[in-house]
Amino acid sequence: MTEITTYYLEQTSRDAICRKPPVEGFVVLEAKVKQYQYNRFFYESVGADWEWNDKLKWSDTEWKQYAERESLHLFVGYFQGSPAGYFELERQNEGAIEISYFGLMPAFIGKGLGGFLLTSALENAWQMKETNRVWVHTCSLDHPGALQNYQSRGMRIYHQETSKQ
Repeated sequence: MTEITTYYLEQTSRDAICRKPPVEGFVVLEAKVKQYQYNRFFYESVGADWEWNDKLKWSDTEWKQYAERESLHLFVGYFQGSPAGYFELERQNEGAIEISYFGLMPAFIGKGLGGFLLTSALENAWQMKETNRVWVHTCSLDHPGALQNYQSRGMRIYHQETSKQ
């Protein structure tokens, strides 16, 4: 059995963002035309090395229902024109925004893009109407630098739990 620790992090003030400066040639844009195939592409490509497998068996209908909801927003980071990473922001009840997925494509890991991508995720979340909390969860199966990136951008752990799988 493998022991997995899940960390829940939050930010309750826009002023808490510790920004990472932009990287030349790297832009982050919202995919305003919802296409479930794009969400699926990023989920499969980014998550392959990190055991993201809960949605791998989803049908096109399930992906469409998930990705094309009004409450879900997909943002894509492009480096020199190539898709380099993404994040999804999901509006929840009472002003909470979840960073539901976040990550870089394998070819772009270690290039210094993750800090700015997360800065962009936090800034975009706080720009959404009536936001009073941004939160995310990560686990020990994720990239070894993920937890540090969240904390370095001003998020704090509010809960953690360990399980065996």
